[in-house]
Amino acid sequence: MIAAIGNSSDRRPIVALAMGDPAGISPELAAKLVDSKTVAAAARLVVIGDRRILEDGARIAGVTLDIEEVESDVIGAADSPVLIDLRNLEPADVSIGEATPAGGRFAVENFTLALTLAHAGKVAAVCYTPFNKKAMRFAHPGYDDESRFISKLLRLDGRVREFNVLDTVWNARVTSHIPLKDVAASLSKEAILAEIGLTVDCLKRSGITGPRLLVAGLNPHAGDGGSFGMEEIDIIGPAIEAAAAQGFDVSGPHPADTVFLTARAGGYHAVLTMYHDQGQIAMKLMGFDRGVTMLGGLPFPVCTPAHGTAYDIAGKGIANPRASEEAILLATRMAVSVPT
Repeated sequence: MIAAIGNSSDRRPIVALAMGDPAGISPELAAKLVDSKTVAAAARLVVIGDRRILEDGARIAGVTLDIEEVESDVIGAADSPVLIDLRNLEPADVSIGEATPAGGRFAVENFTLALTLAHAGKVAAVCYTPFNKKAMRFAHPGYDDESRFISKLLRLDGRVREFNVLDTVWNARVTSHIPLKDVAASLSKEAILAEIGLTVDCLKRSGITGPRLLVAGLNPHAGDGGSFGMEEIDIIGPAIEAAAAQGFDVSGPHPADTVFLTARAGGYHAVLTMYHDQGQIAMKLMGFDRGVTMLGGLPFPVCTPAHGTAYDIAGKGIANPRASEEAILLATRMAVSVPT
């Protein structure tokens, strides 16, 4: 199993933690994760970044770090957190609360190495503290989101999709980072059916048996029988029927303004929404400081806290690490469930 890489007597998965945007709360969160007993019990952490930035984060967080530096070819030998020090950012080049090319390069380089290690089988999963996409575009023109970046970097075919996870409820979506005006035209029976299949697969990999899904409609009141649009009748409904015929436990289309209430009350595991904010708004309202973003469809899990870089509280030592811890815990569950 992937989880057995390195020290064969230690069954904790090796998780690469790429340090994210240095101008926000990422350095503080990275230090808190290294210091976390919850994380230590679940994973062998490999931090990728710059020791000086990590130490700044530890100072802000009020923790003392004792972390060994290693080369990428021996990361599996240690049973406590280790650091791959790329020495890739001068502390003087960090402007707290500001997206900069230097910060973007730092995040891109760290993420690239973490993904490369996972693709080579040296780590079981990848996590990262929050990125700032504006900064990353300074360093990597054309950077739009992590899914496309990973697919291009690793030359992967197939669907790489973003999921949001909050406690026991997942949110999947058919379309993601596209203009709202393009959503309806981007929907198809085949796309919805593929997302249902991928969602079920990811839920099973996280340890959930018998996944139950709800599918949201696109239009107000799920179209109200065609009064407010025909997508539910022409596209979404037929996709749900096809999925049910394949044995998936799925129902809908449900009105988007109540579907998450139904999911939480009825013990459902996931809600498939038609576009980004249709699900994101609900998930973040229910638990902004606990939510996790997971990228599915990859050979290995990639997870991060669902919140952003929080420039407004950077450097204050008050960043809540819970979502980051939850991201690592989800990554470890999915890593150890990968078949041999």
